[in-house]
Amino acid sequence: MRYVSTRGAAPVLDFAGATLAGLASDGGLYVPETWPTLSQDEIAGLAGLSYAETAARVMQPFIGDSLKDGELRALCEAAYGRFSHVAVTPLVQLDHDQWLLELFHGPTLAFKDVALQLLGLLFERFLTGTDQRLTIVGATSGDTGSAAIDAVAGRENIDVFMLHPEGRVSDVQRRQMTTVLSPNVFNIAIRGDFDTAQGLVKAMFNDAAFAGRFRLSAVNSINWARLMAQVVYYFYAGVRLGAPDRAVAYSVPTGNFGDVFAGYVAAKMGLPVARLIVATNVNDILARALATGDYSRAAVIPTPTPSMDIQVSSNFERLLFDLAGRDGPALAAQMQGFETSGAMRLTNAQRDGAATLFTSDRADLDDMTMAMRWASEAAGQVIDPHTAIALAAARRADLDVPIVTLATAHPAKFRDTVERATGLRPAMPGRVGDLFDREERYDTVDASFAAISGYIAERASPLA
Repeated sequence: MRYVSTRGAAPVLDFAGATLAGLASDGGLYVPETWPTLSQDEIAGLAGLSYAETAARVMQPFIGDSLKDGELRALCEAAYGRFSHVAVTPLVQLDHDQWLLELFHGPTLAFKDVALQLLGLLFERFLTGTDQRLTIVGATSGDTGSAAIDAVAGRENIDVFMLHPEGRVSDVQRRQMTTVLSPNVFNIAIRGDFDTAQGLVKAMFNDAAFAGRFRLSAVNSINWARLMAQVVYYFYAGVRLGAPDRAVAYSVPTGNFGDVFAGYVAAKMGLPVARLIVATNVNDILARALATGDYSRAAVIPTPTPSMDIQVSSNFERLLFDLAGRDGPALAAQMQGFETSGAMRLTNAQRDGAATLFTSDRADLDDMTMAMRWASEAAGQVIDPHTAIALAAARRADLDVPIVTLATAHPAKFRDTVERATGLRPAMPGRVGDLFDREERYDTVDASFAAISGYIAERASPLA
C-alpha cells in the first residue's frame, strides 16, 4: 500500500513512512493511493470475532509490507488488552432503533485511546533498531492529548510536546495530561484557542528551518495510522447490527472531522453505511459547509463541549480531496485560498459527493441538555455532553435503519456539565480515581510561532 498527499507534491510513502511522518511535507495529509475493499463474505466473517482480531483483519490491507505476518495482530492484542471492557467498544441499546457505541473504555476514558494505544506501539515498532528519536508535536482540544501521552509516556526514542488551549479543556482532561510526569512528556498550555494551537503545529511541520532539525511526527488525526484504527469500530458495530445484509447509520460528534471520516473510509471499503450524521455544536463550520457549501471560519465560541470548539477541521481536507477527483494541485490551491482568507466554497462535485453519504446537524446547549436527560430518564444511560450532541442529531434523523451514536467520552470527564443537565454526578472510574491528588506539571506559553518553536527546540533531541 502506497500513501499520497492530498496536495500532490510530497513524496509517496509506504505505511511505516506515512505513520512516522504524520503530516506530509507539502502541508497535505496522507491517504491511501487507492481504497482497499472487503468482500461481502469477508465482512460477514467478522461476526463474532474479538475486537483485536477484527482490527487486524480490517487494517491489514492498509499495512502492506510494513509489518510481518502476525505482527499486526500481536500489536492489536497488546493495545486493546488495556481496555476495561472485554468487547473494547461495546454496543448499548437505547430504544428500538437508537444505539450507543461506547468508545471510552480505554485508559484515558475517551475514543482517542482506540487509535492512540495502537499508534504508540506502531511508533515504537518502526523506531526499533534505528538511531532515530521521534519528536511528536500535537494540539488537543481535550482528549487527544491525554490519550497520546498515555500511549507514549516512558517509551524509548520518543518525546511528546502537547499543546492545549489554556482554560478551555475540562479539569479532568487537563489533569489526565499534566499529571503524567514522565521525562519524555511536555505539556504546554497556550494563551489561545484550539484552532490557534492546531495552526501552530502545522506551521512547525511546514517550516523547513524548524522541521529540518528534528524527526517530527503527529498524533492528531492528521496522522493516517490513527484514523485507520478508528475505521475498525464502524465494522465492529455494523456486523453486530446485521451488516453486510443490513445498512446502519452513524451519528458522530464532530470537531476535527477525523472520527466521521473514518466512517467514510469504512463505507469506501464496502461496509453498508446508510448515513453519516455530522453532529456539530454551535461552532458549526462543518454543518454549514455540508448544507450550503460555505466553508468559512468564524470566532470560536466556548461551550460545554470543548472538544468540538473548532472552526478549522483538518480532516475535512481528506474528504474534499477524494470527492474532487484526487487532484492534488487543485486541492492545494483551494486549501491555500482558505488558509489565506478563512473562507472557501465547495465545488459542485464536492457538495454533491458529500450529499450521497453525509447529513449535517447543529445542536445547541438546549439540544445537548435535553439529549442527556432523555438518555438518563428513558434509557438509564448517563452520557457526556459531546455524545449528547450526536444523540440529539440522531434522534432528529428520519431514517429507517439502526442509528449508532458514537459515545466518545466517559461522562466523568465532564462531571459538572452532566450534573447540571441530569442531577447525577458521575463517579470517576477506579483506575483514575486519584486523579485530583496527583501532582501537575505544565508550562504556559504565548501562542506565537517564535515562543512555541523556541520552547520545543530547547527541549527536543535534534537529528544526529
